[in-house]
Amino acid sequence: MNQAAELNRANLSELPASVARPSYDPVRLKSGIVHVGVGGFHRSHEAFYTDRLLDEGDAEQWGICGVGIRAGDRRIAEVLDKQDGLYSLIVRHPDGRIDTRVIGSIHRFILGDQDPQAVVAQMAHPDTRIVSLTITEGGYNVDPETGQFDFANAEAQHDLQNPSEPKLVFGFLTAALRRRRDEGLPAFTVQSCDNIQHNGDLTGRMLLQFARRQDAELAKWIEDEVCFPNAMVDRITPVTTDDDIKYLKTHHGYHDRWPVTCEPFCQWVVEDKFCCGRPAWDRVGVQFVPDVVPYETMKLRLLNAGHSVLGILGAIHGHATINDCIADPTFAAYLRRFMDLEATPTLDPVPGIDLDRYKDTLFERFGNPNIRDSVSRICLQSSSKLPVFLLPTIEANLKAGRSIDLGTFVVAAWCLYNDRQVDRLGRPLEIVDDRKDELHAAAHRTETDPQAFIKFKPVFGDLAASERFAATYTELIERIYAGADLVAEMRRLVR
Repeated sequence: MNQAAELNRANLSELPASVARPSYDPVRLKSGIVHVGVGGFHRSHEAFYTDRLLDEGDAEQWGICGVGIRAGDRRIAEVLDKQDGLYSLIVRHPDGRIDTRVIGSIHRFILGDQDPQAVVAQMAHPDTRIVSLTITEGGYNVDPETGQFDFANAEAQHDLQNPSEPKLVFGFLTAALRRRRDEGLPAFTVQSCDNIQHNGDLTGRMLLQFARRQDAELAKWIEDEVCFPNAMVDRITPVTTDDDIKYLKTHHGYHDRWPVTCEPFCQWVVEDKFCCGRPAWDRVGVQFVPDVVPYETMKLRLLNAGHSVLGILGAIHGHATINDCIADPTFAAYLRRFMDLEATPTLDPVPGIDLDRYKDTLFERFGNPNIRDSVSRICLQSSSKLPVFLLPTIEANLKAGRSIDLGTFVVAAWCLYNDRQVDRLGRPLEIVDDRKDELHAAAHRTETDPQAFIKFKPVFGDLAASERFAATYTELIERIYAGADLVAEMRRLVR
């Protein structure tokens, strides 16, 4: 094989033995799954599990047709087109070992912003059994004030008036389900793969609210026929870097325009509720359970909250990556104390999970020196994450009369993060948040009103009305703004 040959089907058989590749023929696959939002996580998770199942044979009906409905999806569309849907998954182990595999489960890709009817037609096709989603929190179009579907969104208004030319995912789903109903086809399952609590319930609620406004009779059919399984998803998948591309060229002799790097750990717990069949993913490690809630709460309050604890405190201190934070004894001790004292007591029993071992595993994963997940990535859109990952733990502990100091300190540090927007050495922080300006304005009023930040209701709701929380937060924010050293405060709180 020539040096730095392009990754595509023609060159697949010539890959070096050091790279695993599909034993199945991607050309033979049918699109049993249509997936909206083909990012790094989808490619390290659902597409990975599906590739493993296809590799076992007798599952060709479960190929994936990727869909992008945003202009920003054009780059992944172009890459996958050039590479015949193939991409490399680079799995980096803590001990330095690296496994590389070419994944072939995404055998087609359609851009919905250019041809919405092609997407609707594929969703409505008899081969399609599941439409799955990784569209991030913002893709669910939830009004943060009411928790209901945001009909004020200009794209939602467009979809109501132009049902055959949708822009939002719910417009696409409604159009496709209408066609299936009219053609006498069974409904497909809509499966959220986003890191959102009760993700299936949320998806169903938003779709039904939209569909009722557009077509009440169709909405009743959707309510009766469509399944929306809840799921817990987990695999740390950093943003692809130029070094990942160079690694494949240097060590394996081929060029992949957009590989994916991830950790070895992978978990998917799914509510076994499908209306049109499902892949036998349980044969390749997926857990199908009657109730996902204990698993997703565990993950949100330990892994996701743990990431935010390290990300926010680490960003202010100047740590670049999550593994840098774990290598710092003060940060590691703080996180473990938060998990043990404040997060774990809020959890119900999780069938089949030893929580102490799970927390030990999280430290191994966070400390993986070969993943180097940036704190800036972890802090992305924290205004959407903290109300789901961290604040429910504080609220549960307030109600039970337990400790709230460690979680509240993270909130106080997040105020400083949004106010000053630099780390302790004065270097600018990379803040990416849809509410960045509002958060900065609220945090900047702290000097005159110590509780100004926690009065920002779109994030904190009525939490500031809790006398105990407000008093604890005020004490901590006043210490921080008086110049108390962040690390010294962390040590004080852990003692």
